[in-house]
Amino acid sequence: MSAMASYKFDDFRRVLERAGFTKIPGRKHETWRKVLADGTILRVRLSYQHGRDIPRWLFYEMLRQAGLDEATFRKLLGRH
Repeated sequence: MSAMASYKFDDFRRVLERAGFTKIPGRKHETWRKVLADGTILRVRLSYQHGRDIPRWLFYEMLRQAGLDEATFRKLLGRH
């Protein structure tokens, strides 16, 4: 298995925006929300730690919440 690239919270925000999510600000976290065609609501909570790297375990949990895989994430981010 190859080493995972490190991603920042700002990278995840950019991908969520490109994937059609809308930001809902909160006090400690921001929630990103997207309603699918079948009515399913996806929610991803992000910390306000803008320039910080996302811990590996949290990155994969946020991908799961967003319904994305890492290849799609990299494509939306512009890294192939």
